[in-house]
Amino acid sequence: MIRKGHSKMSILKQCETLSVHRSRLYYKPRGETELNLKLMWEMDEHYFHHPFKGAKRMHIWLTKDKGYKGAGTGSNGSITR
Repeated sequence: MIRKGHSKMSILKQCETLSVHRSRLYYKPRGETELNLKLMWEMDEHYFHHPFKGAKRMHIWLTKDKGYKGAGTGSNGSITR
């Protein structure tokens, strides 16, 4: 693996040798928010029972039936992907 204090190889050389981008060393992924996890779970449950519904109908279900505001909408009211 890559060691930051390696005496003979710089971080750049270690990354090039392993074909790894240097940004990968510093990137710390953030976890999902509680709201996002809840939305994903509800959408998954709903899709399981209604697999024929597409993105537009899922959006309508989330905003009008479930009451989420602005879920997946762009500035012009369209669904963002």
